[in-house]
Amino acid sequence: MKVLLTGSDRGQLHWELLRSKPEDVELIVPEPRLDITDESAVADCVRDKSPDVIINAAAYTAVDKAETDSDNAFAVNEHAVEYLAGAAKTHRAHLIHVSTDFVFGECKATPLLPDSPVDPVSVYGKSKLAGEQKLRTILPDDSLLVRTAWVYSSHGNNFVKTMLRLMKERGEVGVIADQIGTPTWANSLARALWQGAVKRATGVMHWTDAGAASWYDFAQAIMEEGLALGLLDKPATVNPLRTDQYPTPAARPSYSVLELTSTWDALDLQAAHWRVELRNMMRELT
Repeated sequence: MKVLLTGSDRGQLHWELLRSKPEDVELIVPEPRLDITDESAVADCVRDKSPDVIINAAAYTAVDKAETDSDNAFAVNEHAVEYLAGAAKTHRAHLIHVSTDFVFGECKATPLLPDSPVDPVSVYGKSKLAGEQKLRTILPDDSLLVRTAWVYSSHGNNFVKTMLRLMKERGEVGVIADQIGTPTWANSLARALWQGAVKRATGVMHWTDAGAASWYDFAQAIMEEGLALGLLDKPATVNPLRTDQYPTPAARPSYSVLELTSTWDALDLQAAHWRVELRNMMRELT
């Protein structure tokens, strides 16, 4: 199987996809990096490389910056997906695209199904939803849309590494306690995407690690695992905050736990609990 991978090697998911690649996959990583916002460049690359599958690991993910940088957010998260889907359709390639829990708005505390109503509350979420809509319109029968959330890795910058740094420097952190979701190790997500590629899965699926947590719960677990692994010399104080005590330019959904069991059945792959995967990732930092 010949797979074209978009994105930057600085990206967490891109890096995890590289190191978890199945042995029988011929992986194409364009050099120099493919500018997916350039329609002609995308068309030429897909024509020349002739992949069986395209995995789009590129995204504009600066949630707060997107509020004042909407043109760039939509260029990467909507228009680039349109170009990739069009090229995939022309050359009969299967396209796997990654989206986010931010396409959902406020909801009751019930896990969100792949077909639950969408209503993003931020520019970032709106740009990702626009990309989803382009994908499903252009390539409905030969694409896989995978929504995920709260992604972290031992590679790149993320919440886990930020918390460890602040706990070391300050000994105390304040973390939002009234936003609920699920942490996701990017390696876990990468393995799910490879399974989707192998199965040439289609439709809309959700993938995070199993379970649910607040950002406060997540930070507390990071502190406990950091102590156990010797990444922290002493305990840090984790103070719970309400969302209104930590205002941000972009609104966040208060509850965005994604329903996973339909994906587990479709991919024949079950996620481990987020706390287990957090420990697995943090071992890589030792």
